[in-house]
Amino acid sequence: MAIFSVYVVNKAGGLIYQYDNYVPRAEVEKTFSFPLDLVLKIYDEKLVVSFGQRDGIRVGHAVLSINGVDVNGKYTAEGKEILEYLKDPANYPVSIRFGRPRLTSNEKLMLASMFHSLFAIGSQLSPEVGSSGIEMLETDVFKLHCFQTLTGLFFPLILFDQNLKSALEIAEKAGAFGPGS
Repeated sequence: MAIFSVYVVNKAGGLIYQYDNYVPRAEVEKTFSFPLDLVLKIYDEKLVVSFGQRDGIRVGHAVLSINGVDVNGKYTAEGKEILEYLKDPANYPVSIRFGRPRLTSNEKLMLASMFHSLFAIGSQLSPEVGSSGIEMLETDVFKLHCFQTLTGLFFPLILFDQNLKSALEIAEKAGAFGPGS
């Protein structure tokens, strides 16, 4: 397993340190003609798809670049609003790259605080007295491990291994292996 993200959270739930060790993979670039057949809305100072999934473009994907030039939130590199730029038929055909937006610093603070709350709730809801709280959350795509120190600091780590997942899927399709096969 590779370390995807590391968070260091103090015992009050405040984020002390955070490190991302990944590059977002799911990016799709498509050339559009006028009118744009996706509905885009501003969410959290980013322009995101709110309706009209197609060709790998999903609801929640953000606009990352227009005509090969990276955008800054809801503005083009020249400082124009992207929505205004896309309303003008003279700007078409236009090539737009979409992908999952990176978390802002504020979103990382909120996630660390929320996880701290879940950690505390897990400790209190446990049927065992003196439970240490959440040690691991597992989904079909990643594992979140939480290591707590004696001083109350805890380290949520997000682990992910896409290569291992692909290898297991290939092995499952090929059938059972072992002695006698």
